[in-house]
Amino acid sequence: MKKKYYMEEALKEARKALEKNEVPIGAVIVCNGEIIGKGHNSRENENSVVGHAEIKAIEQACKNLGSWKLDGCSIFVTIEPCPMCAGAIMQSRITNVYYGAGDEKSGAFGSVFDLTTIQGFAHYPHVRKQIMEKECSELMHSFFKNIRAKQQKN
Repeated sequence: MKKKYYMEEALKEARKALEKNEVPIGAVIVCNGEIIGKGHNSRENENSVVGHAEIKAIEQACKNLGSWKLDGCSIFVTIEPCPMCAGAIMQSRITNVYYGAGDEKSGAFGSVFDLTTIQGFAHYPHVRKQIMEKECSELMHSFFKNIRAKQQKN
């Protein structure tokens, strides 16, 4: 599997969010070597709490496959999924999760807590972290650095 290629595609999605003044997080879902779902954050522009990159990518992948079950699929996300997105990943039965940088404030696959360690769920994905971590982290840091600089000017 071309992990770096798919993470670069997720980074392209994150940059789309950045262009729209959204938190720059991107995601792609891959099945049989083909990208079947893409998404980037859109919470601010859509005024939607569920406007997360992972949710957008999952919805698109489900439509493209004609099923809510994404068995055998992998998701590549620039930042560690939050509890809502981690839950959606598990509910959709995605097989593999690859993420770039951890999220110390809301990461649900190891940073704050690890949803895969809670017993009783019907499905657990394989989680791999730190795929192109530096690039993913730098995009987020520069976004928030720019916000803080603008706030200090006001």
